[in-house]
Amino acid sequence: MSEYVTVIGGVNMDISAALTAPFVPADSIPGQVTLGCGGVARNIAHNLRLMGHDVKFMSLFGGETFGQMCWRECQAIGLDLTLSEHREGMRNGLYLCVNDQTGDMIAAVADTDIVNAITPEFLEKRIGAINAAAAVVADTNIPMESLQYLIDHCTGTPLFIDAVSTAKAPRIIKALQGSRAKCLHALKLNLMEAQAVTGCDTAPRAAQQLTSMGVQEVYITLGSDGVYCSDGTHHDHYRAVPTRVINTTGAGDAFVAGIVHATLQQVPFPDGARVGLRAAHAALLSLQTVNPDINDYL
Repeated sequence: MSEYVTVIGGVNMDISAALTAPFVPADSIPGQVTLGCGGVARNIAHNLRLMGHDVKFMSLFGGETFGQMCWRECQAIGLDLTLSEHREGMRNGLYLCVNDQTGDMIAAVADTDIVNAITPEFLEKRIGAINAAAAVVADTNIPMESLQYLIDHCTGTPLFIDAVSTAKAPRIIKALQGSRAKCLHALKLNLMEAQAVTGCDTAPRAAQQLTSMGVQEVYITLGSDGVYCSDGTHHDHYRAVPTRVINTTGAGDAFVAGIVHATLQQVPFPDGARVGLRAAHAALLSLQTVNPDINDYL
């Protein structure tokens, strides 16, 4: 089996504001603003690269300055971009978030229209490289039809999907319902996303519904309460690593990278969730979306 991981999804220019005074609506508030390359899939890819994995990153970059900046940064951290493309005339993904004094998000806006061009046809041209990977990771920024294509065509390669948000998480349910395979190796959601896609009020009930739909491993993150994991037979709740939160952006992405890393290290389910929690802990301690010292915490 190949030693690389294929990661498919969004790459954004992140504009992050961290307030240093209490939030007041309709007012200008002191804080620190940072600019950097992000995106759920890109962050997962970056974390996996730091963990020592070769990563083929599959995305679309805009032809303007932000797209060029993100392309150069992805190359600089060692991501293989041979499966990605620049799209002239298209705007690169852009993510704008505001965090309060404790590091918790107040609001965010994601402009990721370019990722809609990662179609089943786009994936079909690259399916050989996708299936030659040791693992495939995708985010729900890509269209529902593309998620369905991956579920049906990732043959013999474990597919991990990050639900991303309550707005985009339903895509994975529709993809599962429409797929022929109706089988997904792993799905990571937070509690709000799990409730949105299942209508269930608790993590155990949501996980039960998702495993009954064909998800082999469900990870529902619960913020400071840790994570609930289920494969339909084994059910575990792991507590979060106690931490002083500096920045919550990127913690979920780090968690996904952690469980992929654990799977490739042959850590049995659900113990890989502990690796995911330690990776998320590292992200929470960093002003940056991806903690460059993540391996110190694994």
